[in-house]
Formats: sequence, structure tokens, C-alpha cells
Amino acid sequence: MTAITFPYVTKALKVEQRLSTFYVAVLPAELLLQVAASDTMRAIMKPDGDGYELKGTQRLMQDKRLTEISAYINRVDSSFPNSIIIAANYDLESGFDQGELEYIREEDTGTPVADSRVWSIEESDNGCHTLTIPTSDKLAAVIDGQHRLFSFARAEPEAMQSMDLLCSIFIDLPKALQAQIFATINSNQKKVDRSLTYELFGYNVSDEEEKYWTPDKLAVFLARKLATDHESPLRGRIMVAPKRDKALDKLAAEADWKVSTAVVVDGVLRLFSSNPKRDANAMRKGKANPRKVLRDGPKDRSPLRDVYIEENDALIYKMVLNYLRACESVFWKEAKADSFILRTIGVQAVFDILRQLAGQSLADRNISEDYFSSKLKGANEIDFSEDRFKNPSGSGRTYIRKVIEEAIGLNA
Repeated sequence: MTAITFPYVTKALKVEQRLSTFYVAVLPAELLLQVAASDTMRAIMKPDGDGYELKGTQRLMQDKRLTEISAYINRVDSSFPNSIIIAANYDLESGFDQGELEYIREEDTGTPVADSRVWSIEESDNGCHTLTIPTSDKLAAVIDGQHRLFSFARAEPEAMQSMDLLCSIFIDLPKALQAQIFATINSNQKKVDRSLTYELFGYNVSDEEEKYWTPDKLAVFLARKLATDHESPLRGRIMVAPKRDKALDKLAAEADWKVSTAVVVDGVLRLFSSNPKRDANAMRKGKANPRKVLRDGPKDRSPLRDVYIEENDALIYKMVLNYLRACESVFWKEAKADSFILRTIGVQAVFDILRQLAGQSLADRNISEDYFSSKLKGANEIDFSEDRFKNPSGSGRTYIRKVIEEAIGLNA
């Protein structure tokens, strides 16, 4: 067998469905053991490099089933035609997607990330796209098929190393939507407790009271509301797709530009949580706890942290809505078709500015559209279609943000 090296590059097919765009690829089972993990289990290579050990809490994993499947893998006639479903670029420790996490680190350190760990898709005109997996770091969250996948860690090395697996790969999929996909698949099967399918992802099956909503669940809820609200400038413009999907760039060059759900979720989420995974763990420790439990947790300087803990979701939504309406008039309404303020990095930069304005808005007790328009008006003459803005990367986002900051006097 050829040793697996990184970056690992392979071909993938794009599948567009109503919930989301995803990609289908064939990946070696051994590679998946290296890059994939769930909140309950992961495979860790032994120190001597000979085989794998399973780590993690196994309360939702059936040990007997793992053994049975591994015995089947060892057979000469074993076959797994169903796909393993994974969400790439999800950081299990922080709850942010990897691209956002790298940007946060750049903000904190002032130093660009030298080697990005972000999984990426390069699309081609013939429909056979290219998937690049930069490292063996565990950035692929297993949505469905974890018993099948992690059984390979117990299989004979020859069997494990000789098997390829069909994979359905979602890029930059928020955690709450991962839970939705998992629950939809598994709750339709016999003898599967629907509540357990959500517990695996940290969510309850029934509609929870809002006071129990974790930060990421609230962020997804608000993003969906922004996608449908008649007053929202993002109505019809939010799609579940990778942040780096070139189709978004193409759409952004047209009159009816669009942006990914992940961009909006991350932008909203950072208003009230700097570590959504940590917050979710605190709210699910032992039992479901309300948001107020976070008052006793680690310090979090997110500008709307107290508003979130106080369960004033209406204020958060109204602030975001009015800010985006101001952005529509200042940035988006008259933007040229090729303007980068309509691209992923432009919308991300706009949310970065909101994070800086939100605290002062609260202090001024003013979250009106006029308030934000007055704050942003100094930037209304910037032409984001100029060549200096055409850098579709994290540094491009930083540059757009800094130009806006300078124009509106945030750094004065």
C-alpha cells in the first residue's frame, strides 16, 4: 500500500440539494481514521505507528457493534457501499470552523497563518472538482457512519489499509445543521431514540425554551431568520454552501449576490461567544442548563455576551438587522457587480466591523438603522471593485476591514 501523505489531493463530485451543497469523494479508510473525529470518539495512531487506538467517551457508541463490524471488515468479501458523512473544517475544541479560527488567531497575534489547515475545493468546468486536505489534523466531524468508520481501527491492518470509503463531505457546515442532518437520517430508522441523535451533537430533540439555546443554536436560528425576513437585506441571499465555494464568487459577480450560511452564522456567533464549544459544554454539563450558567464560567469579552445570557435575543436580532440594513445603503445597494464587498471576504469584514460597533451601540442605547448608517457613512465612497481589494483570502478580509475602520474613524 502507498503511504498516505499530506496535503492529500483527490477528485470530488459536487451535489447540490435544498439543505446544502456537498461533495462526494473516495477516501482511504486509513486517511479518514487520521482526519476524522466526533465528540464521542476518535482514532489515535499508536506511538509506534503500528495501528490505532480508539479514544473518547463511548456512552453513545456500541462497543459490541464496533467489534462485529471490524470482524466483517476482515472478511475477503466485505463491502460498504453507503457513504460516511462528514463536515470538514469543524474545530472540535472551539466550535468554530477552521477558516474562522485561523482568522481569529491572525487578529489576536497580528501574524498571518503560514500554513492553512482548511480543506478546500477547486471547481472545474467539467464537473470533476479537486479536494485538498492539507494536514492529518482532525478537522472532519463525523455526522453519520461513525460505527462503520471507527471499526476500521480494530480491523486487521491489511484489511484497513486496502479499503476505500465513499464519503459525502460538507464544507463549513455549522454544528446545528450537522445535528439536523444526523437526526433526520437516524430518527427514521427503527430502534433509534430520536433524542439520542440530538444529544450526540449537544441538542435536544424537542423545541427547547430559548433560555437553553447554546450560542451556536441561536446563531443558526438568527441566520435563518435573516434569510427569510422581508426587512432583511440578506433575504434570499444566504445559502448553505462552503465559504470558499467558487460558485459563490460567480453569484457575487451577478446582481443577486449570495453568501454562505457559515459566514452569517460565524459573524453573528462572535457577537456573544468567543468559544461556542466551551459554552455548549457548560450548558450541557450533567443536565441541560440555562444560559445564566455561563455567568460563572470563563471571561468572555464578546460585545453582546451579557445580552445573550440575559436571553434578550430580540435585541441581538434587531441590532444585527438594523446594522445590515445600514450596510445595504452604505455598501451593497450601489456596489458594482465585481465589488469584493459582495464577496465572502467583504461580508465577513462587514460583520467584523459590527463586532467593534456593537458595544458602543449598547452603551449609547441606540441600535437603530440611522445610528449605524451614521457610523458607517465615512466609508460610503470606497470602491471595493478596485484591484487592491481583490484578494479572496483571510488577508483580503483583513484589508477590507482595516480600510473601513480607517474611513469611519474606528482606529482614531
